Amino acid sequence: MDNGDFDLETFLPFRLNRAAEFIALRFAAAYKAEYGLTRPEWRTLAALGSSGRMTATAVGTHSTMHKTKVSRAVFALEERRWLKRKQDEDDRRVEHLELTATGQTAYRELTRLAVDYSIELTSLIGEEGLQALSFGLRAVENAMARRRR
Repeated sequence: MDNGDFDLETFLPFRLNRAAEFIALRFAAAYKAEYGLTRPEWRTLAALGSSGRMTATAVGTHSTMHKTKVSRAVFALEERRWLKRKQDEDDRRVEHLELTATGQTAYRELTRLAVDYSIELTSLIGEEGLQALSFGLRAVENAMARRRR
């Protein structure tokens, strides 16, 4: 097999992953320094804060995290008293998760941190660059959604 024509630096999955990682790591450093959260904890908090009551499975699907990472994040957020569980009345194997009042306060504070970071990214990338990136991402997401059908 001849790989002479393959250029990793132009391979879209590689570029998307690398760009996402650069952006995510910088934001992760901010919420870790401020709140001591791990990435799975932030993603779980964000999923629940933006969507409301969810199951752990739904959190994993929403945030594309493996169930063990979700489970550890749920436990950590519960230890902080930011999250509460409630067993489903019809299916006792299912637990519904939601933020406590303290968790909702933490989520609001963290969204302010996220808004500040978004402003910083906009200033770095520029409004036009951000619009182009958003357009490109929407095209990728739409193409992948059509492909799944």
